[in-house]
Amino acid sequence: MALRRAPLARTSALAAPALVVAALLLPTTQANASSPSVPLTGTSTPVTGSYDVGDAGQNPEFQTPENESSPEADPTTKIVNRTLSQGHAAGHGVTVANATRSKSNPTFTTGFEGLNHYQQRYSRGGNQFSIEPPDQALCVGGGHVVEAVNDVFNVYDSTGASQLPDNTASNVVSGFPRDVHHAVDLNSVFGYPAAINRATGAFGPELTDPTCIYDAATQRFFLVVLTLDRVGTTSALSHVNHLDLAVSQTSNPVGSWNIYKLDVTNDGTNTGGVNPGPYLGDYPHIGADANGIYLTTNAYPWNANGFAGAQIYALSKAQLAAGAPTVTMQHLDTSGMVAAPSDTGSTQPGFTVWPAQSPGTTSFNLSNNGTEYFLSSNAADEATHPKAGTGGNYVSQQIVVWSMTNTGSLNTASPNVQLANKLVGVGTYALPPKQHQPGSGGSPGVTTPQGHCLRDTTTELFNGQLGCYRLLVGAPSSEVVSTPDSNDTRMQQVTYANGKLWGALDTAITAGSSNRAGIAWYVVKPGGASLSPKVALAGYLGQAGMDFTYPAMGITQSGRGVMAFTATGDSTYPSAGYASIDALTGVGAWNVTPGGAGHATADGFTSYKAQVGNPPRTRWGDYGAASVDGGTVWLASEYVAGACDYTAWGGPFFAGGTGDNLLGTCAGAGHGPGARTALGNWSTRVSAFTP
Repeated sequence: MALRRAPLARTSALAAPALVVAALLLPTTQANASSPSVPLTGTSTPVTGSYDVGDAGQNPEFQTPENESSPEADPTTKIVNRTLSQGHAAGHGVTVANATRSKSNPTFTTGFEGLNHYQQRYSRGGNQFSIEPPDQALCVGGGHVVEAVNDVFNVYDSTGASQLPDNTASNVVSGFPRDVHHAVDLNSVFGYPAAINRATGAFGPELTDPTCIYDAATQRFFLVVLTLDRVGTTSALSHVNHLDLAVSQTSNPVGSWNIYKLDVTNDGTNTGGVNPGPYLGDYPHIGADANGIYLTTNAYPWNANGFAGAQIYALSKAQLAAGAPTVTMQHLDTSGMVAAPSDTGSTQPGFTVWPAQSPGTTSFNLSNNGTEYFLSSNAADEATHPKAGTGGNYVSQQIVVWSMTNTGSLNTASPNVQLANKLVGVGTYALPPKQHQPGSGGSPGVTTPQGHCLRDTTTELFNGQLGCYRLLVGAPSSEVVSTPDSNDTRMQQVTYANGKLWGALDTAITAGSSNRAGIAWYVVKPGGASLSPKVALAGYLGQAGMDFTYPAMGITQSGRGVMAFTATGDSTYPSAGYASIDALTGVGAWNVTPGGAGHATADGFTSYKAQVGNPPRTRWGDYGAASVDGGTVWLASEYVAGACDYTAWGGPFFAGGTGDNLLGTCAGAGHGPGARTALGNWSTRVSAFTP
């Protein structure tokens, strides 16, 4: 745990926490649409909110406590970012040739380490939880680089210097100011109480899954999160959940933002006993065309198995940008909207129907009174077995192209958008295996300090006891170096540029005779008013001995772009990778971003059964991000930025040790900033390229 050590104080062992998680699904029904309005609920600025100074080094460390009841108590999944597809589609990886390593193209412009686990845990005076995975948001425009992850926020200039006020002096954790590079917790950004008040034990709402865009047409930043309400200030979740959409009042994200709130608790298909609600509006994402801002979610039931279909919310962009007190909105449920691949007449729900974003001001499709596009996939259990929640083979040769027309009606009092979709044949894609990293499956050595500590029974502690495990859990545990998560074939970031749709997803591939995680990518011509899509170009990215995961493509108005992803492998620590892409030659050679090479194994709490139950599920991703600013493509991916040896990790908690009074920060005697925390070592890498 993130223990605090005071001078001459005795620190007791902490009980093993449990990360509470869930995997669920719902039924399909006829699609439906409704047109409620969305209210402006307040304004906020990215400045740290008030908090009580408490003991930020003690339990609880996780959002949801060990005794939370109901189906989300499964430790192999998570309350949010749910997935029903388990294992992998063995034997279905398409054989790919080894990708070559890039030497010069595209041109690297700048890069820096973005938000990391130390900043996430110790912002707002440490009144935060330890969270994995980061869930990457990135949006760039007007000279500002906006980044958000679970659950912290920052605004940078192009060099990586924070544009937010320096909050180090007031950010006191366990007796010392903590430098979090001016970062602000997301609860503050959206005007909520702290995630956890460590002086009183009061819980604030849980914010998760941030994602954002910069819209050059309105010169506004749009940032959306999923917010889960509590029962009062207790740890219990009320099941009421809403999308909170923050819209910058000007082109400067350091200033004030308008906050809009959209309740999604009952947005899913309730068939009267089969997979009933209330529902969770999971995995929100955002896109835009000339007229609208589009938010999508995956609706899962809280108290039953199954999946309730992707939900789409179309909102007037002009009204949001103007700060209107209420905004016109149309809601569409995609349950039962997609033809089953067998063409038998049965239907499927949409799953992760990702809305397109467009670069600049001239890339939008203005036909049919405004058209927005979406992409999705259909290999996962959410699509193939939404009622049962399990049973598929996790393989498909089709993706789904969606069009929403008449988006100009969002600017009227009676919006009437029309949603359609078509299946498009593509090469085989399948549920990928887990990622590998050096040492996966072996005993954690001293360079994987948390994992090593959980096994250690001999190290002498500052209080004379033997066994590092006592600092974290009640008994030693035979942990191994993990295999981090790959994604589950759901579509990732989508762009509409140069008259084409661009998207990618995670897939199994066969490279060097072994089954590995790779990327399938697509460039699609969506067709005219009849929606007659055709694949212009498609392919795979894979490498023997490597795993590529969580792709995100940024495409300029001219149709040239760069794809971000995590690159890790048998001899490569989790790193920030990239490759060029265009509509003529496809994805080019790959490389690790300058400064983005991983320095150690992923060593977060979700890797270990002593922390989250057996088997553990090492969370990673759950998505990367790309943003286009003129001719520059900005990328952000998760990686492991720094190494921390066992002695530095233990610091003064080990007999004779010196350093920070918080366990595991590797911050030294100056108390920071730290390279990591006791429970996690993820970082994000922000890079800019000219394609």
